[in-house]
Amino acid sequence: MTATSTTPLFSFGIVADPQYADIPARPEMNRFYAESTKKLAAAIDAFNQEDLAFVVTLGDLIDRGWESFDAILGCYDHLRHRSILLPGNHDFAVEPEHLPKVHDRLGMPAKWYDFSLGEFRFIVLDGNDVSTFAPPLGDPRRELATARLETLREAGALNAQDWNGSFSNEQLSWLRATLAKADAMQEQVVLFCHYPLYPANAHNMWDAPEVLKLLAAHHSVRAWFCGHNHDGNYGVIGNTHFVNVKGMVDTPDQNAFAVADVYPDRIALRGFGRELNRVLMF
Repeated sequence: MTATSTTPLFSFGIVADPQYADIPARPEMNRFYAESTKKLAAAIDAFNQEDLAFVVTLGDLIDRGWESFDAILGCYDHLRHRSILLPGNHDFAVEPEHLPKVHDRLGMPAKWYDFSLGEFRFIVLDGNDVSTFAPPLGDPRRELATARLETLREAGALNAQDWNGSFSNEQLSWLRATLAKADAMQEQVVLFCHYPLYPANAHNMWDAPEVLKLLAAHHSVRAWFCGHNHDGNYGVIGNTHFVNVKGMVDTPDQNAFAVADVYPDRIALRGFGRELNRVLMF
């Protein structure tokens, strides 16, 4: 290990599943919705003490209700770093007329996109693309989602759940091309999505096997960060790490978030509250 590898190239913050709503807690489900603004504010205070390139929130900012976005997004007004938000399934638990506006409400420049920092390329994805809840009413992706879900149910798949989703062919084609460019440029790729891919779990994307096969075909892929499974999870395939960050909403007062310190050969995760420390070696 060289002396320079003790100083990170840059760092970023990570939050998963605040799932805010001004509704009573459901302790039997470990859901303390109304406490999430306090916990997110505390996380932002901690992030503001750090030198961060950005803070990513891995979906489910709200539990339900368009009006819930006002309170939870207001917390980010105090963040002194760039904020990257992406949608989870609960962010579409809004009135039908608001479904087409969710990505804009989260300040996303596109439904999926990428950006680079030095030799690292970050890819922001939308796993709700083909689902039974996110596309506007009448959108053909809803029929496609119903067919995909039925196929999985007939196969007895663990993740055949109507609260999961999948990618469209359009998004997959874009991802394939983006990864090919990253390979050619000798970049290191980190992906952000609400849904897990690995290890096997009821919360995984419907098309997890196909996406895993795609990632394995590209040597640039280093890590996939996600939420959705509030218990958290971790697995590694080859040199690709799959990190499922714990849900912030799950306790009345104990927090869960992380800071990722990025080095040329690894990402070191510093967990806060319930979140664990990890070192992801490349």
